[in-house]
Amino acid sequence: MRPKTDIIQRTEFSYNPLAPFRPPSLAMASMFESYLLFFFAGLGAFNGVALSLYLLWRQPVTPAQRWLAALVLMLSLRTGKSVLFYFWPEISKLVLQIGLTACFLIGVCLIGFVRAWADPKRQHTRYDPALTLSLLALATGFGVAYPYTDNVSLWAGPVWRFIQVGWLVCLLVASWLFFRATRQGHARGAPDALTSTHVASVIAGVALIWLAYVTAGLTSYIVGALSFSVVLYLSGVVVLTRRKPRPAIAPYQDRKIDSTEAEAALQALHKLMADEHLYKNAGLTLSKVASRLNLPPARLSQLLNDNHKTAFKPYLAQLRIEAAKQLLRAPAPVPMEHVAEASGFLSMSTFYSSFKKAEGMTPAAWRLAQTRLDPSS
Repeated sequence: MRPKTDIIQRTEFSYNPLAPFRPPSLAMASMFESYLLFFFAGLGAFNGVALSLYLLWRQPVTPAQRWLAALVLMLSLRTGKSVLFYFWPEISKLVLQIGLTACFLIGVCLIGFVRAWADPKRQHTRYDPALTLSLLALATGFGVAYPYTDNVSLWAGPVWRFIQVGWLVCLLVASWLFFRATRQGHARGAPDALTSTHVASVIAGVALIWLAYVTAGLTSYIVGALSFSVVLYLSGVVVLTRRKPRPAIAPYQDRKIDSTEAEAALQALHKLMADEHLYKNAGLTLSKVASRLNLPPARLSQLLNDNHKTAFKPYLAQLRIEAAKQLLRAPAPVPMEHVAEASGFLSMSTFYSSFKKAEGMTPAAWRLAQTRLDPSS
């Protein structure tokens, strides 16, 4: 017996002589509607795969960005399976099995995304990818032991219900983690409110897709795939049409900073960095530093460019590199991941590229060179 979730209304693609007569205009409209459904839902699944690859390719790749790419990929596989099954009900059961396995990981990837966003320094989330890979291996092993082809009732009944409930539980856990992170965000140096809005949008979008699949028996099975397309395209439209605010022109922008004033401000900046080690915060921004110095951000930027001959990002990178060099000189070798994290770098790739650009060699090569210069170390 076909499961309840698979009892769907399908549009005929060809004329059936046994079916009741329909005027040609209605038949053409029905065919056009079917093609439109297939195009919209199928293109959404395809674009989701493309988006996940883009998120992995776009530099710099943060842990939260990797989790978001995995989440979009799992949603794309799940909705792609729905599209194929809706229009070709006799499709291979292996396709259905892959789609449901991806569905099992949607909630897990959502939790990983929220945890990585709330913990940019990876103090508590460094083992999350390994745990997720273990769950993927477990789900794959279950599929090998009990394939969909030979266990249709098992996959269409208990397995599907387990996936639905698990998806809901993960949604609730992700929502709780998000609200807890936003409450503690300022103390932990979490991302700003705009990023919080993005994370909330991702959670809401996944919840909408879950709801569409759960209520498919009352609507139509294709609604789940269509909801993913709507969420994906709506997010794209918002990103593309969002206008960046024009920076306000400060009245002093065209005026050089007095040398005495500049020297005092630079000394205050260097003292702040030396005393409080703000550069170790991976989420540090020009605005946050300017706020600590009681300066407008544009004024601090002008101070660094005109009087320190550098921009904020290179200045911050140099401080982090000097901190990393202090750790690399330690008598007991410090793991590179710890060096990068303790110096304020967001990822190992950023650490290596910044260090090599500044010193002309990798951190490991620099440490080895220091050891040769000082055999006692």
